[in-house]
Amino acid sequence: MSTAGSDPSPARDIPRAQEQLFRPGSAVDKYRALIVGQPGWWPLVRYEIVVLLCQVVPGALGLALRKATYPWLLGRCGRNVIFGQNVVLRHPHKIRIGDNVVIDDQCLIDAKGDANEGITIGSGVFIGRQSILSCKNGDITIEDDANIGFNCEIFSASRVTVGRGALLAAYCYLIGGDHDAPDRSAGVQAQGRRSRGIRVGAGAWLGTRVSVLDGVSVGERAVVGAHAVVRRDVPDGATAVGVPARVLAARDQSAESRD
Repeated sequence: MSTAGSDPSPARDIPRAQEQLFRPGSAVDKYRALIVGQPGWWPLVRYEIVVLLCQVVPGALGLALRKATYPWLLGRCGRNVIFGQNVVLRHPHKIRIGDNVVIDDQCLIDAKGDANEGITIGSGVFIGRQSILSCKNGDITIEDDANIGFNCEIFSASRVTVGRGALLAAYCYLIGGDHDAPDRSAGVQAQGRRSRGIRVGAGAWLGTRVSVLDGVSVGERAVVGAHAVVRRDVPDGATAVGVPARVLAARDQSAESRD
């Protein structure tokens, strides 16, 4: 369990994929609930047409097709949004995207949930190849001009926010949910899950393979060194490194001392 802070995390309804896939009901109903997220036949048919005709098409033709048709599925889509090959959208009506955004090849943008608002991606955002934004009844906000590197994962069971102009290097993980396992006689998966959320401040920089655990706030303009595991809050303008991450210096104060 995360040790970030002492306040108890609220229990969350975070269903396991197996429970959703193998509960009673028709295959069509379960597919619609897990992937499309809207009732009725027209949202399902529209989703299947767009995916069939556009998702895997390579080259300039594929880019043009996805630019023209993916907005049909989304809750909102701005100007000049580029969707790479094999970009997968789940519950797309709860995905909102600003202007001048790039979502590179093989990304998964999953706004799944029964009671959440979903995923909001601001203007000027870049999301690198094979990155995953995944909700389980949570919300994700990527603010303007943020840069998400290759192979990152952002998971939310409550709320995860990446601030304006923040930079996540490759293989970063923001883990906005946690297992609650107080009963040592029972398996972890048989017990509940909790989530307090994560905030990465504006202008922060997370180095490659940084993991930020649930309940943590990384301050504005903070720098977290490569491979760090962040279990506690990092102040504004600080530098933190290590496993677990520890604060080495407040960057703003260091700069003032040299003047």
